[in-house]
This record gives sequence, structure tokens and C-alpha cells, in this order.
Amino acid sequence: MARRLLATAFALGLLAAPLAAPLAAQPAATTVVLDVHHAGCVLCGPIVKRTLAHVKGVSAVQVSQPNGDADVTARVTYDTAETSPAMLIKAVTDRGYPADVATPRNG
Repeated sequence: MARRLLATAFALGLLAAPLAAPLAAQPAATTVVLDVHHAGCVLCGPIVKRTLAHVKGVSAVQVSQPNGDADVTARVTYDTAETSPAMLIKAVTDRGYPADVATPRNG
């Protein structure tokens, strides 16, 4: 009886292993904040957001612009296996909006 129970548990484990593998291989998502320059118009924020959203591996983009004359800050969540901050910066820079990783601000 114990052998049969052990054999059944082993067989179920073998069947479940392929199901668990995709869970273990989840992409590593991270977030970066970019300061995007020369984006001081009302239309610039949406252009920056759309540009970043089309980069492969990006799962979320939040763009803030204090007013229509200020540069844009973009918070981008992305898969580290598919893109990087350098690739995100290149995407918006190629659209005419030079960017860099935001430095933390105190207070």
C-alpha cells in the first residue's frame, strides 16, 4: 500500500513538473524613472508615453508633467530579460527627447 501511494505521488510530481517550470521562469520586472528633456509641450508627454510603451518588454508606463511647459518624468516597468534603461533612453532620444535615469530627490 505504501509503495503504491509513493508511486502515485511520484507520478503526479512528474506530471506537475512541466506546469511548475513556467512559473519558475517568470521574467524579472523592474521599474526605472526617467527624466525626459526637451519635452516641454502639451503633446510631448503622450508622445513619450507611446514611444516607451512600444519598446519590447515594457509592461507599464506612467508619465507625469507638472504643467505643459515642464519636462516629463516617466516611470517605466519592464522585463529585464527584454530591455534595459539604456534601450528605453535610446527609444525616446531617437524621437527627439533626450533622457537619463532620474536621480533621487530629497524632500
